[in-house]
Amino acid sequence: MRKTFAIFILACIASGICVVFWQTEYKYSLPTPVPKGYREIKTGTFIDKVSLLTTKKSKPVFLHFFNPDCPCSRFNITHFQKLVKEYGSQINFNVVVMNKNKSYTQKDIQDMFSINVPVLFDTTLANACGVYSTPQAALVNKDGRLYYRGNYNKARYCTDKNSNYAQMAIDSLLNNKISPSFDQFALRSYGCELPVKPNQ
Repeated sequence: MRKTFAIFILACIASGICVVFWQTEYKYSLPTPVPKGYREIKTGTFIDKVSLLTTKKSKPVFLHFFNPDCPCSRFNITHFQKLVKEYGSQINFNVVVMNKNKSYTQKDIQDMFSINVPVLFDTTLANACGVYSTPQAALVNKDGRLYYRGNYNKARYCTDKNSNYAQMAIDSLLNNKISPSFDQFALRSYGCELPVKPNQ
């Protein structure tokens, strides 16, 4: 009887460990499921909503799609801060909050994550740019056309310098190059599913 009970307890512990591992690690290494009715936005598409975001028409616009409750978004924030610091004079950075918690304000997000860029709550920007997970980057050129939409890095903590996709896209755009060609790790969405359905 004791042996059976011990086996049962060990099985429960092992199951719990598996669930925790799935929730915190493994599921984020898999591509984010493509939502039903998803409409892909091709590179070069004019993004009307983004062109209205800023009066500084001489600069490209970078949208950081972010969910404060998403572990991947939180792991990514340090890398995003570095991009803002390095390219903030050349690019208009914006954070787009994708979260069902409506109590967040711009100041809340700026203070919690030490970022000093505009914070937007317009979830329709995700549809406009073809984004369905967080974190994701969308880079729009000075003409309002989508230059890059994809991941920041192949590594979870953005530590692989050889796969700094978002930074490579910024460098390419600032050097007036044609939109760069990336592999599936850049363009296939990884991370958290959007907790809110973008407004149609």
